[in-house]
Amino acid sequence: METRNVISTFSSQLFEWKATGIAVLPGVISLVAGLLMWVTSLHTVRKNYFELFFYTHQLYIVFVVFLALHVGDYLFSIVAGGIFLFILDRFLRFYQSRRTVDVISAKSLPCGTLELVLSKPPNMRYNALSFIFLQVKELSWLQWHPFSVSSSPLDGNHHVAVLIKVLGGWTAKLRDQLSTLYEAENQDQLISPESYPKITTCVEGPYGHESPYHLAYENLVLVAGGIGITPFFAILSDILHRKRDGKDCLPGKVLVVWAIKNSDELSLLSAIDIPSICHFFSKKLNLEIHIYVTRQSEPCLEDGMVHKVVHPSVKTPWTNGCSMSVLVGTGDNIWSGLYLIISTIGFIAMITLVDIFYINKYNITTWWYKGLLFVVCMVASVLIFGGLVVVFWHRWEHKTGEVEANGNDKVDLNGEETHNPSAAELKGLAIEEDVQNYTTIRYGTRPAFREIFESLNGKWGSVDVGVIVCGPATLQTTVAKEIRSHSIWRSANHPLFHFNSHSFDL
Repeated sequence: METRNVISTFSSQLFEWKATGIAVLPGVISLVAGLLMWVTSLHTVRKNYFELFFYTHQLYIVFVVFLALHVGDYLFSIVAGGIFLFILDRFLRFYQSRRTVDVISAKSLPCGTLELVLSKPPNMRYNALSFIFLQVKELSWLQWHPFSVSSSPLDGNHHVAVLIKVLGGWTAKLRDQLSTLYEAENQDQLISPESYPKITTCVEGPYGHESPYHLAYENLVLVAGGIGITPFFAILSDILHRKRDGKDCLPGKVLVVWAIKNSDELSLLSAIDIPSICHFFSKKLNLEIHIYVTRQSEPCLEDGMVHKVVHPSVKTPWTNGCSMSVLVGTGDNIWSGLYLIISTIGFIAMITLVDIFYINKYNITTWWYKGLLFVVCMVASVLIFGGLVVVFWHRWEHKTGEVEANGNDKVDLNGEETHNPSAAELKGLAIEEDVQNYTTIRYGTRPAFREIFESLNGKWGSVDVGVIVCGPATLQTTVAKEIRSHSIWRSANHPLFHFNSHSFDL
């Protein structure tokens, strides 16, 4: 009997929704939503069931709203600052991601990696080591996946490239979609461009560091595992462009250490054509590339020409004339600051007016209702005041984009930014050492980082060396331990290694 009474009392309390004080039922709903998000965030679930993790996390709206209903406006205001910043970021990302971005070309490499070249406005600012979130509507309307940018900001004013390794269901569908498009184009079975199978992409970003920190070191060691080489293509391209154009660029020596499982991944080297970027690059940059093929004891016959193969490429015949939006790119601190400040002022003004002319006037004391009004004011201030800033920001983007595009066209016509080699240079290019001469490939072994760092002691001397690692967590841990050990026993005339990890793994 007592047990029944306890259960009955507990059940009645569990479904209570008090007007004054803590409302229990909204708290239970918020707790359940939070627990579901937490469970699906565990590493095993997140890695093996990414879609479950992603879709479950859309419950953040339920979690936040019912949290406000649970505790009321006063207690909710304790965590409101962080939630308000999240709403600001989410609205900006949503506005940017509404735009469909043109795919200039798509290519499939022999190793199965895909290369997409996306359209961007000339006034978009970003740095090497940036990444974007990509959505393909034909595959999913909700899924966004991060990919490192493989192109340098100096590669061109109108495009940005990403490399995509086929690892899961989403990337496999993208590969199949590209294969369908390639077959249709190759067989010439389609009558009009409108009948081509499409790849409708939307982009968030680029995200990344506000400053190109890789240029702050005298020498660089770039350590990559597998597809982790992608952001280093952007770094190499950025450095080579700066060396060619005579711009500020501190790194004079670059060592690339790349570990791959199979030799077919060597085709990734075709994503960057170093001699075409900087003629006689060996005179301006001391570059070494050490490649370790861990699962093969000897090279295949075609490995010597693997990065010279012509890969299936598709130039998309359909376009909507849209490029990426600059709203979330780096370098727009003034507009970002205005967006934050005006939205915050608008929220303070709105919550004050609601408090004076509604809550106090009508003597509203219901906690959960006041909490709901608080959330509504947060969202409304971002939509109204922040939206107003975004509209002007968008107009500014459009105008400056047109100005820079016209300026670049004039420069191209005048030939001021062309870098065609002279007759003497063309003659020299015929005997220019190919990048393969600076590449060492070892089979059946892994990088011995202790030996690598020790060998640099005598070669480089006392300089600041930036070590950037992109790859699995085990690779990053191994390199970090070796750098720590080297720093402890470092002599005055040895390099000082600075560890930097580049990863956006979930």
